[in-house]
Order: sequence, then C-alpha cells, then structure tokens
Amino acid sequence: MDIKSDALGIINSAIESALPDSAVRKALENEPPAKGKMVLVSIGKASWQMAKTAKDVLGEKITDGVVITKYDHSMGEIPGIRIFEAGHPIPDSNSFNATREAINLVEGLNPEDKVIFLVSGGGSALFEDSVLSEEELADVNHQLLASGANIVEINIIRKRLSRVKAGRFAQLCEPATVLSIVLSDIIGDPLDMIASGPAFPDTSTSKQAIEIMNRYGITLSKEAIELLESETPTEIRNVKTKITGSVNQLCQAAKGKCIELGYDPTILTTSLSCEAAEAGRFLGAIASYYKDTDKSVAFIAGGETVVHLQGQGKGGRNQELALASSIEIAGLDNVAIFSVGSDGTDGPTDAAGGYVDGKTAVQLAEKNIDVYDVLKNNDSYHALEKVDGLIKTGPTGTNVNDVSVVLVRAKKNRSESR
Repeated sequence: MDIKSDALGIINSAIESALPDSAVRKALENEPPAKGKMVLVSIGKASWQMAKTAKDVLGEKITDGVVITKYDHSMGEIPGIRIFEAGHPIPDSNSFNATREAINLVEGLNPEDKVIFLVSGGGSALFEDSVLSEEELADVNHQLLASGANIVEINIIRKRLSRVKAGRFAQLCEPATVLSIVLSDIIGDPLDMIASGPAFPDTSTSKQAIEIMNRYGITLSKEAIELLESETPTEIRNVKTKITGSVNQLCQAAKGKCIELGYDPTILTTSLSCEAAEAGRFLGAIASYYKDTDKSVAFIAGGETVVHLQGQGKGGRNQELALASSIEIAGLDNVAIFSVGSDGTDGPTDAAGGYVDGKTAVQLAEKNIDVYDVLKNNDSYHALEKVDGLIKTGPTGTNVNDVSVVLVRAKKNRSESR
C-alpha cells in the first residue's frame, strides 16, 4: 500500500471515531423524560447527525424540533423534525429565518417542558438573530475571518451582536429546562465559546471585545460599538450541559491507525493554534529531519490554525498548511503530510483539506506554479487541485477541530511507495 493510501486510511479512522452518534446516545440514555413537552433544537455542522441520533433514542417523546446546519450537510428527513440549511462561515437570510423558527419553538414553554439543545461547531454563523442588519453583520464577519483572529477572539465579538448567543437562547427557553449536549470544536472545550455559547453564561468582557476590535483593526458602526461595550449574561440557571467528543479523540484515533499501519506515532499537541502556513513549515521541517529514519514514524497535531487573508484566492486553513509544508519536503520520496477538518469542509471550499508529498512542489514547479506566490494569494485550493492534493470526504456529520499528520516511511520501505 502506498503512503497516500495510508493517509486516507488514517483520515477515515479519525473521522469515524469522532462521529457523535455514540456520545449523544450515551448522554441521553439515562435522561429522565419531561413531565410536559420535549422539543429539540440542533445547531451546527454536525447538527443533522446529532439530531438523528437523539430522535432514534427518544422517538415520539420529542414533540417538535428544528435542525439548522450548513448547506449540503443535511442527510435526509428526520421524522417530526424541521431541517434548515444556512450560510457558513457568514450568516445569511436563511440563518436568521431558521433561528427565528427555533426561537418560536421555545417561546411559551412552561416549567414542566424540556429543550434538548444539541450544539456543534459552526453554530456561530448558522444560529443567529442579530441586532444588526444582515448586511452589516456579514461585513463584520468578513472582517473578523480575514483578520487572523482566532475563533475565541472572533466569538467574543460575535456574541455581543446577537440575541441568541452568550446564554441568551437559554434565557428565551425559560422557564423550561434545557439539556445542552455539546460537540466541542474549540481547543480546551470552552463552553461559552463553542457556537458562541447560546446556552452558557459568558466569561468574556466588553473590555476584551473592544481590545480585539482595536487589535485587528475591525471597523464597526456606532451601534455595533455600543453593543460591544454592553455586558452579556454571566449566570444561567435553567441549563444542564454535557460535553461530548473532542480533538483529543480525533488524534488518538489517528495514532491508533498509524500503529496499525506500521508507524511509530507521536502526538505533538492537541492545541495547535497559529498561522496555518507557519504550522505547515514546522511540520515540513520535522519530516525533513526524520527523512533518513530506520523506522516508519508519524507525528500528529490537532487543533485549529488561522489564515490572515492577504490575497484573493480560494482555499482553507488545512489546504494552506499542507501546501506550505510541501516546500520543506520537496524531492523526498518517503514523506507525506496532510491536514483535514473533521467536518469535511475547509474554509469556503468543497475539500476537507490537503495532502502533499515529496512530489508536490516539484510537480507544481513543472507547471510554472510557485508555491510562495500561491500562499501569498491564499490560493491553495487551485494549486492542490492541479496535483491531486485535495482531500474530499464530503460532510462527515461531526466537527471536532482539525488533525494534521506527518508520515515518514523507513528507508527499507521506500520501494513500496513507488
């Protein structure tokens, strides 16, 4: 089996391990039934999969429900549940309309009722009822995503511009109780930041929000600045939260598959958080250092990098990481590096991430494509597309950060990869 086949096998095993089915099932198994109505609201890129499992477990106990997921992430009908698809990473009119359906669903509940609230990454864009207009909110999100700010910093801004973030959705559910089951996509599992914490009290402050705005040069209207200066709810009384899944699980599964394939794996970190290109160059340098190894080795890094947009190209953080690493391993015949988003999408593209090996930079040079120029234009998608370096899994049904892997085959195994 060649080294790319090894890479694809590791990707499949890691993503399969992170599917929320068993975790959601376990979280609901011993949950007492509601004395009144039980309604379901599921938001995020993994919301369809989570809602399907919840419906399988609870059946007719769920009297009504709303799922809000990213375009093309729904996998079919769920009986008794209304499914909406909306914009990500920028909220659109469908995000607003679907969120209002969820709000209508929980209005007027009483203390005997229960809301099953399923949360996964991507909810910050998909679940939105903003104080600002759709156009102004889109502009703010564009600025934030292009600034190089990390997801926590972005969400500190987002939650102050919203009627449902920072615990406010839980307040809308009162006096009903809320069981919130959260699939974490943020390093450290900060519950107030995952999907901007719609059912969890906020730990950030208005001072932090203003500092972030100034640090990244975000231009806001007077109304938006006034919203940043207001404090968010710091106490929520009607919610019980269970957290499921994490990037640790993703990396451990990748490690297990590496062992099965004959590699000696090391998990470098589960909290990778830096510029994507910098991470790629670092992983490439590791691969280059081990190029003469006498045993096959693998190095695994989980987390979420960022891209500071400077060009007009197409790509995502995982594709940019992979392409940047190709410079360091050019010409090596026993090395591969790949990086994927566990949700199956990377930035505004149809790829989950990118794969490179020692031939990638060489093949691009033969096509008169300079990797440095591509990175400067943030156009990793089109470059990788020309050398069969895009990894496309389709929507996976989960979302627990990204995983990046370095594979180096022992010298004695090089002939197998040819």
